[in-house]
Amino acid sequence: MTQADRVTQTLARYLVNARADSLPQAVRDHAVRTFVNWMGCAVGASRHEAVEIAMAALAPFGGPAQATVLGRTEKVDVLSAALFNGISSHVFDFDDTHLKTVIHPAGPVASAILALAEHRPVSGKEFILALTLGIETECRIGNAVYPNHYDIGWHITGTAGVFGAAAAAGKLLGLDEQQMIWALGLAATQPVGLREMFGTMTKSFHPGRAAQNGLVSALLAARGYTSSQQGIEAKRGWANVTSTHRNYAEITDGLGERHESLLNSYKPFACGIVIHPAIDGCIQLRNEHGLKADAIASVQLKVHPLVLELTGKRTPQTGLDGKFSVYHSAAVAIIDGRAGEHQYSDAAVHDAATVRLRDKVTAEIDPAMPADAVHITVTLTNGERLEKHVEHAIGSIDRPMSNAELAAKFTDLVEPILGGAHAAKLLEAGWQMESLDNIATLAELARPVEKTS
Repeated sequence: MTQADRVTQTLARYLVNARADSLPQAVRDHAVRTFVNWMGCAVGASRHEAVEIAMAALAPFGGPAQATVLGRTEKVDVLSAALFNGISSHVFDFDDTHLKTVIHPAGPVASAILALAEHRPVSGKEFILALTLGIETECRIGNAVYPNHYDIGWHITGTAGVFGAAAAAGKLLGLDEQQMIWALGLAATQPVGLREMFGTMTKSFHPGRAAQNGLVSALLAARGYTSSQQGIEAKRGWANVTSTHRNYAEITDGLGERHESLLNSYKPFACGIVIHPAIDGCIQLRNEHGLKADAIASVQLKVHPLVLELTGKRTPQTGLDGKFSVYHSAAVAIIDGRAGEHQYSDAAVHDAATVRLRDKVTAEIDPAMPADAVHITVTLTNGERLEKHVEHAIGSIDRPMSNAELAAKFTDLVEPILGGAHAAKLLEAGWQMESLDNIATLAELARPVEKTS
């Protein structure tokens, strides 16, 4: 057997043998930032229509009340909690992003293992290790097939995320090497997610189902449910079936030395990551020149090719649609000076002033433009031209959000659901998660206080 024939085994061996004390401090700190950001997104979107519908449709058929749906009083069975929290954490499109692959890493992994941790006690230290390993797994597998896999039309957060959820849950379950191979094989046979679904509720279903499927994979493997020994790399395995390009060294090289989780980034804007440079630049122009929508004749954007491929919706009809419209995003950035969840409501995409400015926005592909850059030219009605070049958008690896900015984002999302004091308590506990004896404390804190009659 060559090394290329032992990809699944090599990864499984690393996952089983990895220890918390081997993680560098920077990696552990990044895991905390990732989880705090994920919690904020999940709680903030907990009343979204997509979550309400999913729970109304499926909760009646679930099992006993074992785990929390963050931001809600209800408890559901562990597998349902993984699904619902995965949906909730992603539906605002405000969650973390591994920029090399555009995977949203926390959704599949955190949703799976927090639900599991409410069923069996897990310390903060153990949880951070599992979270980190899950993210490492999904991002390395994503690296191996990106961009071809994504270009074909797979939503890589779902298709690679299932491996992350299986690896992380398997670690918490104490799987041995053979069981971890089986868990990864079971994950390989359950890819979920088509890019065709972007702009609909089904996009958020992808990380939810990936979390649920990955957790199922680990639970089955723990009981001896077998799968292929080469689920990832076999001729008819996951990588060969879902992509025409594969680089298995991305999965196996430097395990424990090169940490993909350090490349995770956090969104300051609640929309597709490729729009962020345009939003950033438009907000800067607005603030620097006191721009008013009615004084603008045109807004011209020069963008990376992926911007129009992913976010070229000219006339979005719903808030979810708006998250994939660079035109709408530029308009709200100038009018409101922000692009949070309120700027992507159904009402916002039909707002008359926004529509008028949106119609003045054009976007042109520049093949030389980096993915996190943009050039903006605003022409005013008096003929004056204003220009802004953004080399690295805020939230990128080169201009990361600070802990204070993450805290402000968290508070803005969580306060309307839990209230100010409750949100502050959850945030403080989140920053201290590594020292918790039982990580389920965070799930309990993420539940609203039930009103008594």
